[in-house]
Amino acid sequence: MTQIPTSIDAVQGMLGDQNYVCGRSLATVVFLSLKLGRPLFLEGEAGVGKTEIAKAIATGLGRRLIRLQCYEGLDAASAVYEWNFAEQMIAIRTAEAAGGADRDALKSELFTEDYLIERPLLQAMRPQDGGAPVLLIDELDRTDEPFEAFLLEALSDFQVTIPELGTVKAPEPPIVILTSNRTREVHDALKRRCLYHWVDYPDFDREMQIVAARAPEASQTLSREVVAFVQKLRTEDLFKKPGVAETIDWAKCLLALDVISLSPEVIADTLGAILKYQDDIQKIEGSEAKRLLEDVRAEIAAQ
Repeated sequence: MTQIPTSIDAVQGMLGDQNYVCGRSLATVVFLSLKLGRPLFLEGEAGVGKTEIAKAIATGLGRRLIRLQCYEGLDAASAVYEWNFAEQMIAIRTAEAAGGADRDALKSELFTEDYLIERPLLQAMRPQDGGAPVLLIDELDRTDEPFEAFLLEALSDFQVTIPELGTVKAPEPPIVILTSNRTREVHDALKRRCLYHWVDYPDFDREMQIVAARAPEASQTLSREVVAFVQKLRTEDLFKKPGVAETIDWAKCLLALDVISLSPEVIADTLGAILKYQDDIQKIEGSEAKRLLEDVRAEIAAQ
């Protein structure tokens, strides 16, 4: 287990060691979250590195990463615990076959931790060998308001209640990171309990650093063209703009194809690595891709 960084520069260094390149503003809010023990709420477009920062923090600190992937209809039972009904039924049938089973004794035996299936929130409240875990509550905006209300209590006291067993309180609060792609607004009451940061698309220089860290085999020439082209795409009227994750994926795809430099043909063949909707692909492929590439090369030449 690594100790919590004692400065903003140390946070940047720790994340950099995990090939996560971030600016000082993001490093500052991460530092404050770790130092003050406050949940960190990260909002931004998909693919800008919100989930990856939780992974980088967990690896950098040597902590366990527990991930709760949110979805529509997620409820407290699915997020906290469930009873292993199949094992409970086997125990009941075994007791009945043996004869003379005491119903009250059997009932007390069935609702013990032996039959408990722990889900992410309960796991995060348990003691961990390497210290408090990193709890990632990913894409919170996919859930509904009742689940948000439940999280208010869980994150305020860092405890959950199991009616049959009682309250489980974390001996050491987990490091909590919540993310949202802002498909809907998350309630202010939950945001107020967190430190907030909007994770934006990186500028050209930072995205170059990210590509160098995640796809180091790419040449400087190819990296510059890839980053400049993706940044140019983000200025277009697209249904879904490519994130940093798509930039990295595209660079790796081009390396797999032994591409040295971009061409309209190569772009047309690999657009699916950066654009995920057919309408966007149709809008960019062909003459539009050629125009964008010419603009990119003119900008690079002028630098």
